[in-house]
Amino acid sequence: MDIFTAAGLTALLQVIAIDLVLAGDNAVVIGLAAAGLEATQRRKAIIVGIAAATVLRILFASVAVYLLAIVGLLLAGGLLLLWVCWKMWRELRAGHGESHDTAGAEHAPKKTFFQAATQIVIADVSMSLDNVLAVAGAAREHPSVLMVGLALSIALMGIAANLIARLLNNHRWIAYIGLLIILYVSLDMIYRGAVEVMPYV
Repeated sequence: MDIFTAAGLTALLQVIAIDLVLAGDNAVVIGLAAAGLEATQRRKAIIVGIAAATVLRILFASVAVYLLAIVGLLLAGGLLLLWVCWKMWRELRAGHGESHDTAGAEHAPKKTFFQAATQIVIADVSMSLDNVLAVAGAAREHPSVLMVGLALSIALMGIAANLIARLLNNHRWIAYIGLLIILYVSLDMIYRGAVEVMPYV
C-alpha cells in the first residue's frame, strides 16, 4: 500500500488534519439541524445525516479527480451552504421568539423530521464536497490515503454529531457559535471558489 511510503505518510497526516477540522464542521451542521427534534427523532436525523454524508463522500471520492477539474464547483457548494446557514439562522430566531419565557430543552426551535433531514442532506452535499475536494487534493496519487481519510471523517462525524445535538438541545446559545462556524466554512468555500473562477471570467 502506498500509505506506508514517506509521501503516503505525509499525505495521510495532511488528510487527518483536514478531517479533524471539516468533520467537526459537518457534525455541527447535523447537530444543529437535529437539535429541535424530540430525542428519538433526533437520533434518526443524525443517522440520516451520517448515512447521507457517507454515501455522498463515497460518490464524490470515486470521481474526485474529475471534481478537482470542475471550475466553479467549490463556489456553488459554498453558496449552497450559505443558504442552509441562513435558513438555520431564521429558525433559531423564530424559536427564540416562541420560547422566550421557557428554559432547558424547550429553548431548541421545534421543527419536523423532514425539515431537519432536508437541511442535513443539503448541507451534506456542500460539506462532503468540500471535504472530499480537500482530502483528494492532499491525497493526490495515493488512493489508499483517500479511503482512510474518508473512513476517518465519517467516524469523527458520527461521534461528534450526537454530542453536539445534545449540547445544543440544552444550551441554545451554543447554536449561534455553531452558526458562525458554518458561516465561516461557507464564506471560505465561496472565497476559494471565486479565486478559482477569476482567471476564467
